[in-house]
Amino acid sequence: MVLPENDFSPVRFGILTDSHYADRENVGTRYYKESVNKLSECVDLMNEQNVDFLIELGDFKDQGNPPDEKETLRFLDIIEKEFCRFNGPHYHVLGNHDHDSISKKQFLSGISNTGFAEASGYYSFDAGSVHFVVLDANYSSSGIPYNNGNFDWTDAHVPFRQLSWLKKDLSKKRKPAVVFIHHRLDVASDNSVYGPGNAGVIRKILEDSGNVIVVFQGHEHEGALNRINNITYYTLKGMVEGSGAENNSYIIAEIGRDLKIRISGYRNAVSGEFN
Repeated sequence: MVLPENDFSPVRFGILTDSHYADRENVGTRYYKESVNKLSECVDLMNEQNVDFLIELGDFKDQGNPPDEKETLRFLDIIEKEFCRFNGPHYHVLGNHDHDSISKKQFLSGISNTGFAEASGYYSFDAGSVHFVVLDANYSSSGIPYNNGNFDWTDAHVPFRQLSWLKKDLSKKRKPAVVFIHHRLDVASDNSVYGPGNAGVIRKILEDSGNVIVVFQGHEHEGALNRINNITYYTLKGMVEGSGAENNSYIIAEIGRDLKIRISGYRNAVSGEFN
C-alpha cells in the first residue's frame, strides 16, 4: 500500500447512484419522476457541505414507455441541469440504462465532466492527495459497446483496451486510489448478474497496483458492503427506490491521512468507517 505523504491533503466528496430519471409513472418500487427532487436535495446538501466534488455512479436517466430517443435525451438534459447546480467539480460514471434509447456517444455528448473537454466513459483525476479512477463496464464480452438499448444488460465487461489503460494509470500515480464503477466488482459472474464477467481480472489489477483502498459502485439498488484482499467495496443504494424524500439515498465520503474511509450516509444510505 502506498503510504500518504507528510503533506497529505484530505478529501471529501459526494456520491449518488441510480437516479433513473424519466418523466413516467413508477414501476414497482422505482419512482422515476421523483429523482429530480431527490437529486435537488442531494445537490443542496453538497453545496452546503462544500465537498470537493460530486459524482454519480450511473443509470443517471431512464427511458419512457414506449422508448423514444428525443424524449430520452430530454430526460438526460433535465437531470444533468439539476446535477450541474453543484458549485464544484462534478463527474459521471456510465450505467447500462444510460444506453437505453441512445448511444454511448449521445449520452457522453449530453453530460460534462469537470476538467475534460469531452466526456469519456473511463478517465481519472486527482483531488486532495488521492487519485480517482472511473471505469466503464458497458461492453459485451466480445467488446461491443452498449448502444441504443441493443444489449444484454447481464453481459457486462471491461474491455482489454480499458484494462491496459487502467494498469498504466494506476502505475503512474503513486497515491492512494479510489475506483468508481457502475457494476459490482465484488461479485462473481457465475452467481450474480450485477458484476462484469471479468470482475476477477479487474480486482486482480486493483490489488496488484497496491494503491487502491476502496471501490464505490451501484447497479444493485439494495446496496452492499464487502472487503476483499484489503480493498473495501461499497455499493450505494439506488436513489430511484421508493417514494418521498425519506426514501432518498446519497453519501459524503472522506479520506484522511490515516487512509480510513469515513462515510456519512443520508436518508437510506449506510454510514460507517472502513479500513
